[in-house]
Amino acid sequence: MRRNARGFTLLEVMIAMVIVAILAAVAYPSYIRHVQDARRNEAKTALLDTANRLERCFTEHYSYQADSCPSGSFSVGDYYTLTIATPSASKYRLEASPKAGSAQAGDRCGTLVLKQSGKRLLENATDGASCGWQ
Repeated sequence: MRRNARGFTLLEVMIAMVIVAILAAVAYPSYIRHVQDARRNEAKTALLDTANRLERCFTEHYSYQADSCPSGSFSVGDYYTLTIATPSASKYRLEASPKAGSAQAGDRCGTLVLKQSGKRLLENATDGASCGWQ
């Protein structure tokens, strides 16, 4: 007499694995894009914070080059380098560029730029329309 076997057949297991693989193939790029967007937002926040500090300094000293003003370069997390480029008495240019070798290096938005006039630019962007910076 034969007992009823319980469990899954090999075909059912293979079908389930294919479904999981398809879902992973769709979800993983979306997840990576979401993580890059979050890191980019952190860099945007750092740019705006640094611009506010520079404006406060300009209000006190009438120059962006005073000793108490921020200057140079510093890291934003492990993924961006923020540089205060070309500061003068009346102008500055802030750049947040993805660090080479980091997971953000291939970011579609490239380098985020903020000028003292408030103008926002993207440099080396491959898909700037969806970056939300301009």
